[in-house]
Amino acid sequence: MEQTKQEQASTNHKRPFLYDPHLIGQAPRLMVTIGILLTGVIYYFLPSELTFGPDWALLAIELVLILPLWIFWVTGHALSYRTTRNMSLILLGFVTVALALSVIFLINDLSSFKSGLKLLRTAGLLWVFNILVFAFWYWEIDGGGPRKRHEANHKAIDLLFPQQVDGNSGQWAPDFFDYLFVAFTGVTAFSPTDTYPLTRLAKALMMIEGILSLTIVAILISRVANIF
Repeated sequence: MEQTKQEQASTNHKRPFLYDPHLIGQAPRLMVTIGILLTGVIYYFLPSELTFGPDWALLAIELVLILPLWIFWVTGHALSYRTTRNMSLILLGFVTVALALSVIFLINDLSSFKSGLKLLRTAGLLWVFNILVFAFWYWEIDGGGPRKRHEANHKAIDLLFPQQVDGNSGQWAPDFFDYLFVAFTGVTAFSPTDTYPLTRLAKALMMIEGILSLTIVAILISRVANIF
């Protein structure tokens, strides 16, 4: 029996990376990678007035940081949790700075937008950008990150999901999509809906997300009304 378990563990260890949907203890590699790269694509399609440096700069930075990770995963090598988390936070820092600068540039150059359609398109891109950035922040900070959440049996620490109200007796585990939903409701309702912030860090992130959303939506839409 023990030999069978050892053989099964050995087989699982040798499986190709695509058979394992998780990274560093319950983090979906493919979904997170696509989401991060999507922020770079959005940045590329923003008007040049709202970008710092080349339009492709953010996407290039993301690729430089993500490709080495994928090379390690594909070849079956393991990276320490600290290394992966530090690289994730560095990447998130670049993405967040890019979003903040784009909003600041937009406020400064708002009067130069003479086309309502161009302004609406820009607002839409920044709105989606805002959702993705804060979805990743919630994903990274809740409970200390994916690995820490897994080790704590996904108890509510920074964010309280409805499934965790009873102490998460059912062992429910939030996926990245759940954090994406939290970010989406934050930019549309400007407040928590079914998921509540429990720590000051989570509350601060929701406040910043709401401020950015209000800036992007309310101010820009009022500008579009003036143009038309």
